[in-house]
Amino acid sequence: MEKQSQEEFIFKPIGYVKTSAIEIPRHWSYSKVEGELIINPEYKDGLKDIKPGDKIVVLFCFHKSPSFTKDKLIQKPPHKDSPKGVFSLCSPIRPNPIGLSVLDVLDVKDNIIKVKRIDMFDGTPILDIKPFKAYSEAEN
Repeated sequence: MEKQSQEEFIFKPIGYVKTSAIEIPRHWSYSKVEGELIINPEYKDGLKDIKPGDKIVVLFCFHKSPSFTKDKLIQKPPHKDSPKGVFSLCSPIRPNPIGLSVLDVLDVKDNIIKVKRIDMFDGTPILDIKPFKAYSEAEN
């Protein structure tokens, strides 16, 4: 059996989340929270073609999450009846603290994307943005 690489990767945020919401829903699919994605000016040109009405996938860092330890491979979410494996959960306590949300674009001005469905804290580092494509929309 081939040995798997143990490489480490370093990511630099491309921006951060700005929201004044006091309570943040546990998942984007339940959220009505609005806010902004403030993208660093050097990445502004990459926002070309994102427009109101689009859905975008935002990859971010769970920067306030406790450090992961192997005893967190099984977790019991407060809204579930039994413990589950971390890879079947949206828990922020993960081996790599990477989150994913699908947000509705409300507006784009300069380097700021106004969005809805935020489930991230104010100041959350954004790692990447991708277009959302449902299976029915996927290109062959």
